[in-house]
Amino acid sequence: MEIPFVYGKIADGSNFTDRTQDTEKLVNNFKGLVNTVIISPRRWGKTSLVNHALQRMSNENDYLLCQIDIFNCRTEAQFYQAYVNALLKASYTKMDEFIAAAKKYVGAFGPKLTLSDSNMQYELAFGIDFKDKQYSYDEILDLPQQIALERGKKFIVCIDEFQNVSSYEDALGFQRKLRAHWQRHNQVGYCMFGSKRHMLLDIFSNYEMPFYKFGDILFLDKIGEQEWVSFITDRFSQTGKRISTTQASRIAQYVACHPYYVQQLAQLVWLRTETVCKDTLIDAAFEALVGQLSLLFSNIIDTLTAKQISFLQAIAQGERNFSSREVLSKYQLGTSANIKNLRKAMQDKDLIDVMPNSIQLQDPLFAYWLTHKY
Repeated sequence: MEIPFVYGKIADGSNFTDRTQDTEKLVNNFKGLVNTVIISPRRWGKTSLVNHALQRMSNENDYLLCQIDIFNCRTEAQFYQAYVNALLKASYTKMDEFIAAAKKYVGAFGPKLTLSDSNMQYELAFGIDFKDKQYSYDEILDLPQQIALERGKKFIVCIDEFQNVSSYEDALGFQRKLRAHWQRHNQVGYCMFGSKRHMLLDIFSNYEMPFYKFGDILFLDKIGEQEWVSFITDRFSQTGKRISTTQASRIAQYVACHPYYVQQLAQLVWLRTETVCKDTLIDAAFEALVGQLSLLFSNIIDTLTAKQISFLQAIAQGERNFSSREVLSKYQLGTSANIKNLRKAMQDKDLIDVMPNSIQLQDPLFAYWLTHKY
């Protein structure tokens, strides 16, 4: 029997839940070629949402759809190579067409085709050094617009882990170059998203940055508890098992409706359930999940200072006024001047999210572990 809950990979088809309004918004933006930035904490389902919206667009013959993950692109040159490969593969599905397009559009860069024997995957590698100043990469940045015009179609380009461009050697210069080209493309819609919320916020909402007001910013909310209850009970029922709405709600509440953990905990409970779920199975599954993650959480703690740990404990306990004398004393945070530095350090480590009215730990199970196990 197929396990009905998915985590750690893209949730598609029946594994994708809710996000109805977000999907409609994103599909409409795609159709209107509205540049879109998706921002949310880690593991809230941004990639699954984009994938779901693109699936909705798959029957639209007037559109070319491209997804690029630049997680492993640590330099500007690596970005260009990944960019070209993804654009050409999205535009030309046959190898001979792909090769012909490579010669036509990027022939000056000395493209070399490599083929993997195991799965017949192919991609280009450039035969020139990026630092060779006699060559220009402007043609590559204009490639989606050029292809769209020549094919008589519109191009949707979605770039995952976009915050990585902030780590390139000349990050601001590169971002200025991207915007200078992309803002002139009237046949292309760009969608950028990634796993580091604070970095994306800085790129797209800081008026000093090149991408300020580049497009529509879509802030994802958590999937609501009732939506999770319906999803969990339906998935149990479809596989011949039963779980009450109260028990499904308990699963969602245990992990604060965090999408990744709801799916993971629901899977653990489903695996322990023979026919009818029991409350004790949910409790046992939750404790097993926390125990499974304890070593990871301990390793995180080992990288932190005493005050940083105390700051995270204060957040986990629901404190809000971190500069108050009472909180500073209770958690031994030193002076109020320390709070700004502690907050920045924890943001840089992707451990917290600074929300409009609160600071939250990104990982609700880490918060539980800090308050109950550490």
